[in-house]
Amino acid sequence: MGATWLPLVLVVSAALIHATWNLLAKRAADAGPTFVFVFTFVAMVVYLPWTMWLLFHGESFWGWEALLCIALSGFLHLIYNLCLQRGYQVADFSVVYPVARGSAPLMSSVGAFILLGEQPSLYGVMGLIAVVLGIALISTQGNLASFKEPGAYRGVQWGGLTGMIIASYTLVDAFGVKALLIHPVVLDWFSNSARLLFMAPWQWGARHKVRERMRGKWVLAIAVGMLSPLSYILVLLALKMGAEVSFVAPAREMSMMVGALLGMVVLREAVGVWRLVGCGVLIVGVLLLSSYN
Repeated sequence: MGATWLPLVLVVSAALIHATWNLLAKRAADAGPTFVFVFTFVAMVVYLPWTMWLLFHGESFWGWEALLCIALSGFLHLIYNLCLQRGYQVADFSVVYPVARGSAPLMSSVGAFILLGEQPSLYGVMGLIAVVLGIALISTQGNLASFKEPGAYRGVQWGGLTGMIIASYTLVDAFGVKALLIHPVVLDWFSNSARLLFMAPWQWGARHKVRERMRGKWVLAIAVGMLSPLSYILVLLALKMGAEVSFVAPAREMSMMVGALLGMVVLREAVGVWRLVGCGVLIVGVLLLSSYN
């Protein structure tokens, strides 16, 4: 496999891991911010050796621009996780997840074209349209009127807000690894550290409720703490290798196909013809995006 395909392999692998940890997070939705705090702490502990090894071997990011980037990344990732957990509390996984993943690539790609100067091609535009169309078919099963249902509207509301945050942190982190040359693992670890610091005062005030909220969810937190950073580190590595944001952001939406399968197998959700068609359209979109990158 040529080097040109390596970023695609990284992004698709990230999508598989991403769908998996989101399913686990859905199962712990009622723990809310406490679950976010615990799995963030787990992530810091698990990825500390890798981060220290990189720092000891010359990786550096010091400077006010890099520190500002890390702080902003940590804040945006915190808002993302809190919105996601809240969405999973009030709506179905099959609504929140696709809307969150589906609204992000359009915003990210447009932002990349405008702010980062990336040039869209015909294949890129066609691929982006196909990805968004595929996600719409997966999330609605071909019936756009389903979003008019009260439960679905809550999912659209929180999913859309989460998608906006995804687009924002994608651009910030892309700037960190591509312009400031921060190593993806270092950026992700210090971003998690910032997120933990932001949450610490809040969680300290509710420390007496941690055991109650986390009852039966510790294993889920450990799994999410291990998988969540890995999925994003793979994305940042693809960006560091030269993949453009307007390719990476939509290509990550392969997780939608995995999410549909997990919804069918694990959550026993119905998967009709239109959802399968949407998966096919999604694959075509990803291939179009990779062909122009």
